[in-house]
Amino acid sequence: MSDKDVHGCCGKTTARSEEERKKLIHRLNRMEGQIRGIRGMVEKDAYCEDILIQSAAVNAAVSAFNKELIASHIRGCVARDIREGRDEVIDEFVATLQKLMK
Repeated sequence: MSDKDVHGCCGKTTARSEEERKKLIHRLNRMEGQIRGIRGMVEKDAYCEDILIQSAAVNAAVSAFNKELIASHIRGCVARDIREGRDEVIDEFVATLQKLMK
């Protein structure tokens, strides 16, 4: 993880290794495919329970993506900011977790 967080349109950005970026993109591509599959099921009037099972799989995939990103954020950005005396990152992260847990 690079020490440079760059200010972008929405605040900070995070420099990621090529491996981490590829892993996250791969997960997102799989989720995108799952969503397309669900749309196809709806278009073909698939049975509701079958659609719900696929929807639950997407929710699990999003949850796994979030867990991976949270772990990376804590190990990288949060730990670095705390070491550098920027304790406000703790409140920022707590607020993010509260949004995720709604």
